[in-house]
Amino acid sequence: MGNRGFDNEELTSARLSLHRPTPADIDLIYAIHSDPRACAHNPADMLSTRAEAEDLYQRWDEHWQRQGFGYWVVHADRKGLGFCGIKVMKLRHHEILNLFYRLDPSAWGNGVATEAATAVVGWAIGHHPDYPVIARVRPENTPSQRVAARAGLHRAEHLDSQGEDGLDWIFTSHWP
Repeated sequence: MGNRGFDNEELTSARLSLHRPTPADIDLIYAIHSDPRACAHNPADMLSTRAEAEDLYQRWDEHWQRQGFGYWVVHADRKGLGFCGIKVMKLRHHEILNLFYRLDPSAWGNGVATEAATAVVGWAIGHHPDYPVIARVRPENTPSQRVAARAGLHRAEHLDSQGEDGLDWIFTSHWP
């Protein structure tokens, strides 16, 4: 599936720029993924050491190298606010593009996640229209559900499944 030309390293929206992560972003990866508020609905994603953040960055970078896209760092006014992107996964034996967004809690509540997710979903549908974009959201995470819906994904109860941290409600662009 990949596009290894790396012409996708930057996305922009009205207020945001999204850039491919670099080693300089490891401290931001650690800061956000070690914040219990940011990982409240996905405790399996919590990091406890900077070395774990380095490993996570390496996995993200390997996905970029294989696929030509992945998770972007979300910036506003040159400040890193968090991450939003897609990675190739399987759901019900179909390859999908899993949408991910996690922001510093200081960036919550002002539409940043929705704006970033909308940019990423638009890019994904434009570049890989045959692959469903999926958001896996905990039933109690109402703000994340709103982001998925505002980014153009629709609730697909028939695809709900168990994830690492409990039941995942599935939102999708389409299903094969």
